[in-house]
Amino acid sequence: MDTARVFRFLDRKQREGARTALVTVCAVEGSSMRNPGTHMAVSEDGSFEGSLSGGCIENAVVAEAKDAIAQGQPRFTRFGAGSPYLDIRLPCGGGLDLHFQPDPPRDQVRTACEALDARKPFSIAIDAGGASLLKGWRDTPFDRETNTGTFGHWPSPRLMIVGHGAGVEALALLARTLHCEVEALTPDERIEASLRGHAICTHRLSKTTDTQLLESDPWTAIVFLFHDHDWEIALMKAALDLSHFYLGAMGGRTAHTARCEALAAAGVAQEAIETIHAPIGLFHSSRDPHTLALSALGQIMLAYQSAAFDPLHG
Repeated sequence: MDTARVFRFLDRKQREGARTALVTVCAVEGSSMRNPGTHMAVSEDGSFEGSLSGGCIENAVVAEAKDAIAQGQPRFTRFGAGSPYLDIRLPCGGGLDLHFQPDPPRDQVRTACEALDARKPFSIAIDAGGASLLKGWRDTPFDRETNTGTFGHWPSPRLMIVGHGAGVEALALLARTLHCEVEALTPDERIEASLRGHAICTHRLSKTTDTQLLESDPWTAIVFLFHDHDWEIALMKAALDLSHFYLGAMGGRTAHTARCEALAAAGVAQEAIETIHAPIGLFHSSRDPHTLALSALGQIMLAYQSAAFDPLHG
């Protein structure tokens, strides 16, 4: 989730004329907070973006990155179990193999940022010569004997929230705290004004058939938060035809039964209807907007992490 922040930090620092390093977790031994492919960006002034642990090795990583920048050569360094740094240990007892790439090529950093902006997957390949960017998604386990591996990055999760009421605002703002991309469609003038005040892209729904406002991709979750379920059917029918990794709807089991019957009557296939998450959320009977938002966002993030995205897409 912090990949975008890491590469945008590199881009900003490079445009300011600073030297930088890209740090990559190549392999994990034992328990660790972060997975292989996690990145951290470090500037020569010691500022950084991203994290590789719960805070127990970040200072050491920054020091190692600054040394790699000064030397101008990529390197592999192990932290934790088996590390030559006897005074640096991970509380979990695990070990991390890290790659340090000083001065990542500006054109590759810029290409990564462009892929992030366009919501396209990209990959970082590591070998003895250093780190390089590849277009598209590729993922191969890191081989410690040859010091080679490739780490693919999907676009971050995006929420398309369709609905009215306080739940729309609560979910949009909560999702933003996780650096998700957020867009909202609502007939609610107050919610529209509030979300735009938070710089969240918002469109006004004027009728139940405004399906042309729906936009999605394979990394989008579409969330329906209508108390008046008459708003849903045409919009949900159109949404089910779009690429997405999750589609959920607010309402109890009785409301969902009526929704399914209305969708079937509108010509939606049963297989598509069965993909709808409803009642929405990890825990049900959420009576206030903020609890509903937390419950829904937890379910969405679980679906994103579990999704089997098509590696050829993008």
